[in-house]
Amino acid sequence: MTPDLMRSPLHNYGLPARAKAVDDSCGAWANEEPLLAYISLRGNANQPTFLAAVKSALGLDLPTKPCVSISNKTLSIFWVSPDEWLISCERSQLASLQASLKASLNGLHSQVVDNSGGFTTVILQGKNVSEVLQHCTVYDLQNLSENKVVGTTFGKMSLFLSRHNSGYKLVFRRSFADYIWTFLTRAAAPYGFGVQSVD
Repeated sequence: MTPDLMRSPLHNYGLPARAKAVDDSCGAWANEEPLLAYISLRGNANQPTFLAAVKSALGLDLPTKPCVSISNKTLSIFWVSPDEWLISCERSQLASLQASLKASLNGLHSQVVDNSGGFTTVILQGKNVSEVLQHCTVYDLQNLSENKVVGTTFGKMSLFLSRHNSGYKLVFRRSFADYIWTFLTRAAAPYGFGVQSVD
């Protein structure tokens, strides 16, 4: 998708106009991280040259242990399977990161695919956000440590779940967005729900 045609899968909810700073008026806060870029990376994690090439391109070591995530100020890398990772970054970084990965991995058995049209991210925060999220997923949140990412259920859908600052991050298919947002807001209603500002 070209930038001028990109639109949030949650655009019908008018989230930017409803967003405000997090306070104690609500127990749960959420918003979409708008229009991030997503790169699907595949390769052989047992091949040192592959790992070195990815680190050269991204400036981060690729997580090779199951269910591990690594991030810095500009990008996040989720372990998806023994030979697959999902990288998220600012849309302005997409072209340069893709080009850097492809150049570094030239000649190595690998795959780099722009999957930005396939995913979106919602962040959650607030004093009751763990209780709200536990209503939505069967995963025991007490087992979700820092730098861990899990693929789990959310109602009848699936997503990637990780810690994010004092809350959580949900990464899921754009086609699931309406279902997940509706399910989330209903689960949060008894605690008070607000749309948080995203800078």
